[in-house]
Amino acid sequence: MKRVKKLGVWMDHSIAYLMEFTNNPFEIKTIESELTEDNNQLILSKKSEALINMDQHTLYAYYNKIGEAIKNYKQIVLFGPADAKIELFDVLSEDHRFVKIKVEIKETDKMSVNQQHAFINKYFAEN
Repeated sequence: MKRVKKLGVWMDHSIAYLMEFTNNPFEIKTIESELTEDNNQLILSKKSEALINMDQHTLYAYYNKIGEAIKNYKQIVLFGPADAKIELFDVLSEDHRFVKIKVEIKETDKMSVNQQHAFINKYFAEN
């Protein structure tokens, strides 16, 4: 029987940690956003239309990078403290390549790498 490829993605607006669920030790792939905390603060303070558009373009590029990395999995859990996981889910929902992939969103706090691994192990053991 072929094993279903499962992936956990802890993410916020600046970084995503991709961890495949396997019997082997976890390997973590990291994808970083070009969005910086300085950009976020500038946008919040000025609320300039040009800055907001730049921010949205940067996030969309970040979400597309993640989409490319996760497109060959069959079951994915997106988790983390920010709305980034919901925004990524919305981007994936509009892409026909993700129609047959089960994607679920879970709200979590900031986590250490060990906590992320434990979360993924528990999640996929139950699903």
